[in-house]
Amino acid sequence: MTLTILKQRENPLFQRKEVEVNFESAVPPKMQEAAEILSKEFSSVPENVKIKKIAGTFGSKNFIITANVYHSKEDKEKTEIKTQKENNKSEEKK
Repeated sequence: MTLTILKQRENPLFQRKEVEVNFESAVPPKMQEAAEILSKEFSSVPENVKIKKIAGTFGSKNFIITANVYHSKEDKEKTEIKTQKENNKSEEKK
C-alpha cells in the first residue's frame, strides 16, 4: 500500500488543497478509507476531505484518487454540494 502525490494545488479562494494521488493497493479503497488515508497524508481530519473520484483500470493495482482537502469543516460545507444520500444521512442524525 503506497501513496504517491501526482498533483497538489492550493486554492485560497475556497480554502482547500486540490490533490490527485496514485494509490497502489490490491483492492480498490472505499470512499471512507480514501478520506482517512488522505487526511493522514495532509494532516487533516477525514471530515475535511471530499473525495471526488477513485479511478482504476481493470487488472491494475494503481488507483487515481482525486480529492479536495479543506482547512475546516465549515469551509467544506459552504463549498461542496451535498448529494441526496448525504442529505438523508444528516437528516437521520437529527
